[in-house]
Amino acid sequence: MRAPAMQRPAGSQCRAVARCSRVSRAVALPLVCRAALKPPSSSEGNAAEPLAGLKAAAKRLGAVALGTGAALSLVLSPALAEPEILRLPASDDPVVFAAQRTLVEAWTIVAHSFVDTDFNGHSWEEELKEHMMAAYNSADGDKAFAEIGAMLEDLGDPYTRRIPPEEYASFRVSSDGELQGVGMLIANEPVNGRLLVLAPIKGGPADRAGILPGDELTSINGMSLEGWNGEKAARMLRGTGGTEVRVKLARRSGGIPGVASRPDPPLADSIEFKEVSLRRERVQLSPLYHAALPAAAADAGAAAGSGVVLAGGGSGGGAVSSASAGTVGYLRLTSFSSNAAQEMREAIRELESRGASSYILDLRNNPGGLVRASVDIARLWLDGAPVVFNVTGREGDDVQPQRVDAPGTAATHRPLAVLVNAMSASASEILSGALHDNHRATIIGDSNTYGKGKIQSVFELQDGSALFVTVARYQTPAGTEIDRVGVHPDASCALPGGGPAAADVGDTFVAGLPMVPGTEAALLDLLMADKCIVAARQLLQREAAEVAAPPAVAQQQTQRGWLGMALPRPFATLQAPPLQ
Repeated sequence: MRAPAMQRPAGSQCRAVARCSRVSRAVALPLVCRAALKPPSSSEGNAAEPLAGLKAAAKRLGAVALGTGAALSLVLSPALAEPEILRLPASDDPVVFAAQRTLVEAWTIVAHSFVDTDFNGHSWEEELKEHMMAAYNSADGDKAFAEIGAMLEDLGDPYTRRIPPEEYASFRVSSDGELQGVGMLIANEPVNGRLLVLAPIKGGPADRAGILPGDELTSINGMSLEGWNGEKAARMLRGTGGTEVRVKLARRSGGIPGVASRPDPPLADSIEFKEVSLRRERVQLSPLYHAALPAAAADAGAAAGSGVVLAGGGSGGGAVSSASAGTVGYLRLTSFSSNAAQEMREAIRELESRGASSYILDLRNNPGGLVRASVDIARLWLDGAPVVFNVTGREGDDVQPQRVDAPGTAATHRPLAVLVNAMSASASEILSGALHDNHRATIIGDSNTYGKGKIQSVFELQDGSALFVTVARYQTPAGTEIDRVGVHPDASCALPGGGPAAADVGDTFVAGLPMVPGTEAALLDLLMADKCIVAARQLLQREAAEVAAPPAVAQQQTQRGWLGMALPRPFATLQAPPLQ
């Protein structure tokens, strides 16, 4: 529950008392004008939900607010010493004052939580003085709020940042896995900026109303959308469940069903206008697409033509017995939302019933999400209570192994390959590292993963914005550092010459969206031709053949490096491109 907004009593003056230990830098701000500071509202990127140590830190934060009136008084009290009183002016401009209040709130959270207790070589108390004065002297509210970002930039950590309320709302949609709205994904067309429907969400209001991919949004509640971006339009479409919104669309005839053709300039007689009234409701977003890929005897030849290189340096050529080929369960995870693990459990159960003999988990272009979800998904593939990742906190030398909550049995024990690329980040790297180091899966990709080995907790601030703070670093179960390096695949599906493979459908399609007639079959054909999926299928088939082969043949295949998963090997890493 968010704290109520503070009122500015006329002529009043409130004191903010900050007691700061220069030894531990533990900060509490008991205030006369107080507002509750919430514990981390969620965990982003690589954050466990939150870790036990972070929960304790959140409790220590106490209450935070900024006093009103002519001056703000802060008492900086070193341990066993007389307190130093710091007086800073509070602006009479209500927007600038709100920025100052938010700055103090952010400063306090960072003082308690940030992983680097040296604060990148800065005196954190001096940072408060500098940026509070700069905010006070700002000409307008925007410049005052910019001082919060400037203060956080001094930490030298790109992941510690404040995001505005509207961006935080979008983040919560992606992490919670649900929203209240009309259930359609929209985006601006790059060429002319028109707002197009990417797809309606299965079973949502837009889907039931017959809205199709490619339809152009022209107005919402009678307001023209000319010049609007997708985020602004999405905010208009979201709202309280049960309320209605009127949407006008333009559908251009011709082309593939469900994908509007867009002549330039458009022909007047080729456009059909439609206006619908949509009732908002809670819409579940699926982060998972799954399919049973049929056995394909041509996989080996396709892989050979694509220049696939398997673990140990073996070429992708060679015959694979059709007897070893079987149905492959394909799982494409686009984000680690709160419902991801349950959806994957149900998908595995369905694919098992359809005869899946092995699995491909596709994490390409998955930017991460909730670490709680990555731990829960790891549990679906691992027996017992293995280490999923290791955490190092503020002291740096205290390594805390993070395990699944309770020992269990994997949902399936069939062979598994995990697909990654340069945009597989954070929670994707936790999961792929856990499956690799626990000898459960072979990692296949055209490059190292992104290389984000830091954990953030997310704090909701009083103004509705959110503060992301790096609170810890993580390593794989084997102790391998990932930050700025990434996970190195066991097997490469790069093109000959070493460059990354061209974007395949497995890289780009969106999970949880409806298919127009014929699209499902076409998508399966594209998946079967995807170079990295071909590489994974070939490797899985060889593993199946090795299991069925006589011991002497199996030993020979292992020595030739065909079975990366069967070999105890170091978790090698290469330098990834620098962070953008």
